[in-house]
Amino acid sequence: MGDRITGARNVPIAGTSLPVVSAKTVIVGTGAAGYAAAVRLAKLGYRDLVMVTDKRRAGTSRNAGSDKQTYYKLTLAGDGGDSVGELARTLFAGGAMDGDHALVEAAGSTKAFMQLVDLGVPFPENRYGEYVGYKTDHDPRQRATSAGPYTSRTMVEQLEARACDNGIEVFDGCQVVDIVTIGEGRERRVAGLLVLRDSAPGAGRPAWLLFRCAAIIYATGGPAGLYAASAYPHSQWGAAGAAFRAGARGKNLTEWQFGLASLRPRWNVSGTYMQALPRFVSTDIAGGDEREFLAEAIGDYPRLLSLTFLKGYQWPFDVQKARDGSSLIDLLVHQETVLRGRRVYLDYRRNPVHDDLRPEALDCEAYDYLARVGALSGSPVQRLRHLNEPAYQFYLGKGPSVDLEVDLLEVGICAQHNNGGLAVDSWWQSNLAGLFPVGEAAGTHGVYRPGGAALNSGQVGAARAAEYVAGHDIRLVEINEFATAAEPVVQAADDLAGSAARRSLAGMPDNGDTILRGVQKLMSLNVGLVRSVVSVRETLNQVRDELARFPDQVVANPASRQTVREVFRARDVLLTAFVYLAAIDDYLTHGGRSRGSALYSDPYGDLPRLHLGSDPSAETSLPDCFRFRLDGGALDSQVQEAWWTPGSQAGSTKLAWRERRPIPSADGLFEDVWRDFRDRRLSAQRRPSH
Repeated sequence: MGDRITGARNVPIAGTSLPVVSAKTVIVGTGAAGYAAAVRLAKLGYRDLVMVTDKRRAGTSRNAGSDKQTYYKLTLAGDGGDSVGELARTLFAGGAMDGDHALVEAAGSTKAFMQLVDLGVPFPENRYGEYVGYKTDHDPRQRATSAGPYTSRTMVEQLEARACDNGIEVFDGCQVVDIVTIGEGRERRVAGLLVLRDSAPGAGRPAWLLFRCAAIIYATGGPAGLYAASAYPHSQWGAAGAAFRAGARGKNLTEWQFGLASLRPRWNVSGTYMQALPRFVSTDIAGGDEREFLAEAIGDYPRLLSLTFLKGYQWPFDVQKARDGSSLIDLLVHQETVLRGRRVYLDYRRNPVHDDLRPEALDCEAYDYLARVGALSGSPVQRLRHLNEPAYQFYLGKGPSVDLEVDLLEVGICAQHNNGGLAVDSWWQSNLAGLFPVGEAAGTHGVYRPGGAALNSGQVGAARAAEYVAGHDIRLVEINEFATAAEPVVQAADDLAGSAARRSLAGMPDNGDTILRGVQKLMSLNVGLVRSVVSVRETLNQVRDELARFPDQVVANPASRQTVREVFRARDVLLTAFVYLAAIDDYLTHGGRSRGSALYSDPYGDLPRLHLGSDPSAETSLPDCFRFRLDGGALDSQVQEAWWTPGSQAGSTKLAWRERRPIPSADGLFEDVWRDFRDRRLSAQRRPSH
């Protein structure tokens, strides 16, 4: 993006003239959810919108995937029963999920899915036109489908093409800094957005750009910048901190998903990567002292094969499967990497334990599957290529290139998805009027969710937000009122950048990125898959102190666009970490125990069992930090909300618990629904044109 800004008007703000672009709706993010909202708005005839993005080709949905990335939807094949209500109950059963979200996501799944099909996403159908499916985790039916390893990328590309056909303008190179609001308390609402342009600073200050708008569809993705060990692409950061500063509430922030992923490149090693039955080996940091640690720990060859195969279906870490199930593998990888400081690899060149795979040792499920597809022999890489050639080819085409025929694949336990996020209602509007978080930015999931449900939620939520915006006459504030509201926001950003610049000019080294990396390492070490009351509270105190010191210690060369951007990225991640940690600490205060994808160490808990034989002396000991007690669903009927309030130093996080909203009952007779539908359409038609 150059210095000429389409449609911008210079407005006096904070002692200087700043460019302001006016549009009733701004969509932040160019991933699958952001483009879905844009396409839906255009289809509804809404034209007063622009899109804003940090990097147009960045983001999770464009750059993430798995062996066959899953999209979850209502059953559209076969003679098995399914219904909107049954799908809603499946989603709701994950715990801590609001029932209206479950019903809306179920009801909207077919419409959202068919829009993608119509746009050209190649979801497989049989010769009779049925969209066939398979069973994914937490799925009682076969609702899952896939367009291959790059399902979400294909979605983005097709949605983007339609958005371009509709002439929707995209402002690229714009990093979110803050949301501009007007009003107080419950009357507070969106008035605009402050971004930092990726262009040369002018007049000794950062290159600010303001958007005056009445609605922001916030498709910024999950808070990918929180963890060092991450399956998110390097291009994804999230922008939850700006929403918290504006007064938006978070919901279920405690609920993350962790899973095995390759480190270079970042990629989930689920599905056929596990069903091919690779060896798990570890080495010291220098690459020596290779050990087949998984076989050493588990010992029982048939059980080793069974757990590895099941890990493909049950990819995210699940504490309910940690005692004697497939998630035991995640704990053993954590022990090698975090507790022992070693490196872990998947070895597709050789079979586990023995030179040849011994099919008779496989359990029925694994044997039947591999026999059916003709993959009961050969090496793991031969099985992988037979099962899923694109999964093998993926690593050849990435940098650095990894050839699984000859190379080991380094893996770790990584943060993969945040089931929580910003709190929204059934139209995906937050408590801050005019702010519509969609995609992973929205906290619509509970403790568990079926694999692929996030892609469905992103499409349905984006459509709901777009329909609300198009159906309501949300008005822009006058330009003078906007300038008044934007003044303190710009001034605060100017002050932070200015103080960072003065320290740089005094000879201090730039440190925004250093601060950021430090927080990420803390989170991965202390608040990842295995955590404790002590580790959570120590990390919360450290992050609180870091956030309080940040304005007085951050350093950035004012002539460097990158280091100035790092200042505001570090600030966003620090505040996000502070709110998330406060939510986790509050969960523990309310008696929360291990659930979902988090093991909370408990000295009174039980250790997972490595061997299930009759001889207790055969048990291999595990560290006491793996002792845990299950939550037992005690808090699954409740939802936790968290919000940040400004104050001295770091400010504070407020927290509240409420009963989750039930699944709504049917609306009644067809004639009543039809009448209400006609009235709503007529009311929308009478509103002033956008």
